[in-house]
Amino acid sequence: MKEHNVIFMGTPDFSVPILEYLAKNVNVSLVVTKMDKEVGRDKVLTFSPVKKKALELGLEVFTPKKLREDFQIIKDKNPDLIITCAYGQILSKEVLDIPKYGCINIHASLLPKYRGASPMQACLLNGDDKTGVTLMYMDEGMDTGDIISMKECVINDDDNLENIHDRLSLLGVEILKENLDKLFSLDVPRIKQNDEEATYTHLIKREDELLDFNDNGINIINKIRAFTPYPLCYFTFEGKEIKIIKAHYEKCNVNDINKIVITKKEMGIMCKDGIIYLDIIKPMGKKEMEITSFINGIKKDSDYYANR
Repeated sequence: MKEHNVIFMGTPDFSVPILEYLAKNVNVSLVVTKMDKEVGRDKVLTFSPVKKKALELGLEVFTPKKLREDFQIIKDKNPDLIITCAYGQILSKEVLDIPKYGCINIHASLLPKYRGASPMQACLLNGDDKTGVTLMYMDEGMDTGDIISMKECVINDDDNLENIHDRLSLLGVEILKENLDKLFSLDVPRIKQNDEEATYTHLIKREDELLDFNDNGINIINKIRAFTPYPLCYFTFEGKEIKIIKAHYEKCNVNDINKIVITKKEMGIMCKDGIIYLDIIKPMGKKEMEITSFINGIKKDSDYYANR
């Protein structure tokens, strides 16, 4: 398949295994990714994970500010196929029309469920028991194109975003392996999506990270799972943010939602229908720690202590 000219578009870690697979099996003439970002307090200019890997592989990289306006290099490459995975921009019709065999996307959900920016978080937030990846043709909409193939995987009760991310990234490679030959033809299955069954997800914002203990316990735990390891959910304790890495839930009757109760070994927060017990946290300005280490730093005469 090395005779086939492919352009790959992607940005985060999730896309890197797919780029690696393509580089071994086709002629990747160009890698398109997001522009370098200033990271941290020192504003260090940082490559996207896909750009870093592409340069390691000796591939040409293009980082347009606005792909809708700046795509001449893509036309000049005259690709047979464009493959995208978590690139971060919707492609214009002018770009979609360039490759002979179309533009293909690997999307991290079982479409038409969870179109949009945060499908992996959404399946955890909603307590789903399965997720997967979809190989699809791209059109001008957001994840609305015809489906070529899908692969499912089970979501376990203890899975978080990190587990699902890694599993689906590898599943993306698998679905590409199974279909790559077929993509270089005009005889590929095309299954129309049912728009009436579609759901949409949005970019995770800062305000989404704050936990609301007026909610049910299972919803709170699902949110913690969906936001771990990044950006992490948080609550405030004595005026400071505490991010939660791991917690568990005990269903019980409560009389004071949002109340924090501490014993020698446990720290719990009352929610609508039980108590959220913290296991691993990251206090503001500190490293992550077991909850017992955090409790040891709280004064024993604190009003939060309970006689249990």
